[in-house]
Amino acid sequence: MPSAASTRAGKLPLVVWVLAAGTFLMGTTEFVIAGLLPQIASDLGTSVSHAGLLITAFAIGMIVGGPTMALATLRLPRRLTLVSALAVFAIGHVIAALSSSFTVVLAARVITALATGAFWAVGFVIVTTAAGPARATRAVGVMMGGLTLANVIGVPIGSIVGQYTGWRGPFWALALLAALAAVFVGRFIPATKQRAEISVRGEVRALRQGRLWLALAAAVLIMGGVLATYTYVTPLLTDRAGIPAGAVPLALIVFGLGALGGTAIGGRLGDRHPMATTMTAATVTALVLFLLIPLSTGPITAVVLVFLMALAGFTVNPVVTSLAVRFAGDAPTLTSALTTSAYNTGIAAGSALAGTAMNTSLGLTGPALVGALSAALTLLPLIALALSGTRRSARIVAQRNAPAPVDDDTTAPMPSRH
Repeated sequence: MPSAASTRAGKLPLVVWVLAAGTFLMGTTEFVIAGLLPQIASDLGTSVSHAGLLITAFAIGMIVGGPTMALATLRLPRRLTLVSALAVFAIGHVIAALSSSFTVVLAARVITALATGAFWAVGFVIVTTAAGPARATRAVGVMMGGLTLANVIGVPIGSIVGQYTGWRGPFWALALLAALAAVFVGRFIPATKQRAEISVRGEVRALRQGRLWLALAAAVLIMGGVLATYTYVTPLLTDRAGIPAGAVPLALIVFGLGALGGTAIGGRLGDRHPMATTMTAATVTALVLFLLIPLSTGPITAVVLVFLMALAGFTVNPVVTSLAVRFAGDAPTLTSALTTSAYNTGIAAGSALAGTAMNTSLGLTGPALVGALSAALTLLPLIALALSGTRRSARIVAQRNAPAPVDDDTTAPMPSRH
């Protein structure tokens, strides 16, 4: 736990940054595959559409495997769980890089997703605990920033490397970096034991919190709204806004920078004003997506709106993640995994609905309309949270696994007393 002085100074513990680096690696492996699909399909003797199952398999592994692995590793020391997850992550990439079978590569992706789910579930608990209640949302924002930074830096670099070395090159690099990350995690994460009283029953019992499900619903809807549009942003930019295909990667980097900025804003403002921050950001996201429908015919306005979509949309993520872990009280691990599953559910559902809408008379504006409606619907669970949040008590897991009560006025968490 950071000292009181460091908390007042606003400094975050080193472990937060170490886990953010691990999140960067796992975010890179989740998204870089899209740029490597043609090479993978050609090398493994399958179609590009069939190779797309590698993305679907990872998403399903995250949705289902995250909570499963959270419960399976519940009684293990958290440092051991993190190191093991990184080791399995590395092994999964080695298996894929060595294989010439699409089925084996597909299975390796599922294994990698399971490891990623376990890492994120435990990692979110560790960073909120280490930072203390007054800095919990900021710590979550930093860790999620690693995921966002993966889109800005990791994915483009991985795609470029893949062009020169083949698709196996990025897999080997990720395996090596994951092994190094496991060493750093083993060095910098404190060796603490899980509480003897932690049980699967206790974790499941935490799911009775109604506010927890409101936070998860907000995570599904906001991510579904933003990613519904982002999934099909390339044809929108080229066919509607008139941006050359070669310039699209630059526009996607702009999106990544917006997402990175939004994550930082949410992390900074979310601790003191969580409901005001999330409701304002969701409202702006819905408005920007609605404006994208009539104003996406010009390249400059289209790129600016894509940036604002990411900036506002990703502001919500660290806040609702931190609130979900907080509402879980003394059993946050399963909840943390469910939050990750919620984001992936939003991505899968939003993308599917956007694809359906694009095939209607709405055409290229269909995904933006789906995204705008989803972002607007995010206000419903957020308003319900705002109305109920000041009338109930909540607990947050404290360092050394001793629960510390905090003021549950969700607009102003109390500073840590430890």
